[in-house]
Amino acid sequence: MKYKFFIITLLALLLFSFVNAFAGENEIYIIKASGAVSPALADFLKQGIKKASDNDVSCIIIELNTPGGLAESMRDIVMAILASKVPVVVYVSPSGARAASAGVMITMAADIAAMAPGTNIGAAHPVGAGGKEIEKVMSEKVVNDMVAHARSIAGKRGRNAEWVEKAIRENVSVTETEALKENVIDIVATDMDDLIRQINGREIKDKEVINLDNPTRTILEETIRTKILKIISDPNIAYILMMIGMAGIYFELSHPGAIFPGVVGAIAIVLAFFAFQTLPVNYAGILLIILGLIFFIMEMMIASYGLLSIAGITSLFLGSLMLFENVSPELRVAWHVLLPTIVIVSAFFVTLASLVFKAQVSKPKTGANGLVGEIGVVKENIMPEGKVFVHGELWNATSKSMINKGTKVRVIKVVNLMLDVEPVNFK
Repeated sequence: MKYKFFIITLLALLLFSFVNAFAGENEIYIIKASGAVSPALADFLKQGIKKASDNDVSCIIIELNTPGGLAESMRDIVMAILASKVPVVVYVSPSGARAASAGVMITMAADIAAMAPGTNIGAAHPVGAGGKEIEKVMSEKVVNDMVAHARSIAGKRGRNAEWVEKAIRENVSVTETEALKENVIDIVATDMDDLIRQINGREIKDKEVINLDNPTRTILEETIRTKILKIISDPNIAYILMMIGMAGIYFELSHPGAIFPGVVGAIAIVLAFFAFQTLPVNYAGILLIILGLIFFIMEMMIASYGLLSIAGITSLFLGSLMLFENVSPELRVAWHVLLPTIVIVSAFFVTLASLVFKAQVSKPKTGANGLVGEIGVVKENIMPEGKVFVHGELWNATSKSMINKGTKVRVIKVVNLMLDVEPVNFK
């Protein structure tokens, strides 16, 4: 009986191992990659490709739609694709999508490159931070490096190296039909079903034949970490975080001890500068925004009659315009975000600065200093000391001259709870 139980257990384990070993067969991992190529997207795709390799699935399909993005993030994605143990299919989809700039390299690196009808690929000339042309000598170095990288990828995948060089040097862009004709891609597929049907049975160099008979489709969703990274890497979100951070720190400086605004501001600033590392930031824009904050702080201390506030608003506006200046709209702050934010933040700074300035120059209302300049009535003749009724209280008072009872007096100063007074009509 014991041996029978042992044999059944052993067979069950063997069956489980067999099923687990072939669980990846006929399974497809699908990743939707849209938006700018950023560290967040690179991290997401690398994790997906690693998971596909670890589980030995039939293939992984990346649905790509990107205007381009950061070169370093693109290189990370390309290296992950080239190192993948399972076939990687890049499918530029849906109709209307594009694989521009960095998206060209990602598509070219795939084992199978496919596009949907109504899509385009190309325009891969590199630009500098802020979307501006790179200085001539440096531009040649960057372009030549990018061309060498692209030609190496194209040669490895057996694709048109001459075309990809034109896409980089001359910003050439083509439709899916032209890309297929130019040997830039391998397949034009109307939808995912058509793509799976066309790649089924294809033999991939250095990899096995793709077997996709009745495949199981698994869509890899973004993790919370990836979603957070993508959210704060959005130029609009990064810009708003920076404004919130500056407002919080400004409030803490003007009202020391508030704590909560300062904590929120510090966290927002850290998140904003993390996002700036993933975006083509023009640091002149950041410096102008910081200069605007300095002007608002100075407004609290100097009676500029609004000139410093105007300078602060101007710096804030110009810095915001220059912050994410890029040829791609996806990497710029939207006008419907920029203008309201500037108006709200500027109004906040101006209001707070004016309140602080008024508090600094206004006459004290309480304490000994609050008595200076107040009018009282003599209740006991001052010769040279007597009693004065001020602020509903009876005070000891002194004067350089005798003052009779009932005379109105003005408080000149307060010394050790003794009021120094003079008659109201004293000149």
